[in-house]
Amino acid sequence: MPINECCSTSVVTCGTEASVPQVAELMRRNHVGAVVVVSGREREQVPVGIITDRDIVLETVALDLDVPVFTAGDIMSTPVITVFENEGIVEALRRMRTATIRRLPVIRADGTLLAIVSSDDILKLLTAELSMMTVAIVDQREAERRLRHGGYAGDGAQSASDASP
Repeated sequence: MPINECCSTSVVTCGTEASVPQVAELMRRNHVGAVVVVSGREREQVPVGIITDRDIVLETVALDLDVPVFTAGDIMSTPVITVFENEGIVEALRRMRTATIRRLPVIRADGTLLAIVSSDDILKLLTAELSMMTVAIVDQREAERRLRHGGYAGDGAQSASDASP
């Protein structure tokens, strides 16, 4: 299944010159834990880094630094690890696991930003798929039981070895 089936196209972005307090305010206002740092405008935005709420805390606040002095470009994780929109979920999970990250910007073939996907997005999708598969298994057993008019051997039905020739 391609990653573009479970990603969010509402990506919060900023430029490299945005101050760290501005980035934190974007996170707060949009209820997100990551902001993709981009170059370019609108549909031509290219991801150049990513900043998480954890980055802000560990790189500035925890060190008791003068937070407003720093910009997105100063503390962003770079190079940013991305996934192409047509790549599969398994490949996205491999990249996350290898890099020990939870979010990936999703890019088009030309490298421009399309969306973002988180490990939570993928887990929600996989959970829903597994749940539907469980329902299908249960439904199949019930349908087979009805078709055979007596259930399964062991619950009162005659098995093939019990049948007389």
